[in-house]
Amino acid sequence: MKLFNSVGPNPKVVRMYMAERGIEVDLQEIDLMGGENRQNDYVKINPGGQLPALELDNGDIIAEITCICEYLDDRDGGSSLIGTTPEERAETRMWARRIDLGILEPLTNGFRYAEGAPIFKDRMTLIPHAAADLKALAQEKITWLDGLMDGKEFVCGDRFTLADILLFVFLEFGTQVGQPLNDANKNIASLYERVGARPSAKA
Repeated sequence: MKLFNSVGPNPKVVRMYMAERGIEVDLQEIDLMGGENRQNDYVKINPGGQLPALELDNGDIIAEITCICEYLDDRDGGSSLIGTTPEERAETRMWARRIDLGILEPLTNGFRYAEGAPIFKDRMTLIPHAAADLKALAQEKITWLDGLMDGKEFVCGDRFTLADILLFVFLEFGTQVGQPLNDANKNIASLYERVGARPSAKA
């Protein structure tokens, strides 16, 4: 297998997941900043132009970070990162979906439409006047999640999962692009520190 890799939070989610599972694949670097992912050679691989993408041994391509992680989990017999029972898998997917839609999407688009505009202005339609509101929506959902974390070690209780990886990686990204952690969210700050101390966080 081969992972088309680049800078940015999305590829890091997959690399961190693989580090947790001890999975190693070949990496092919794609110059995201230079727009290589929008050129014909890469668009033939992933029509959406996003990174990462996983090329299987038979040549098939899987894109979308949660899909890649779930495929790798299924392929290697499953793990608690997704869940070892139907109930655990449903819980992980529920929280991953909530975090993706409520936090990751507005946080990322808030960056794209503001600080990231010089990078993305020729690649996608931007909505600059929405940037501040999107950032505010992300912070509202982070605070909402903080209120649900009392007494919990991780998003799914005592089980470290893909939901925690998604949250950590994008919170980390936020701190790098002008969307810092809110110190008042003590539970989220504690979770961020715990996950950041894991060796996989350096992936």
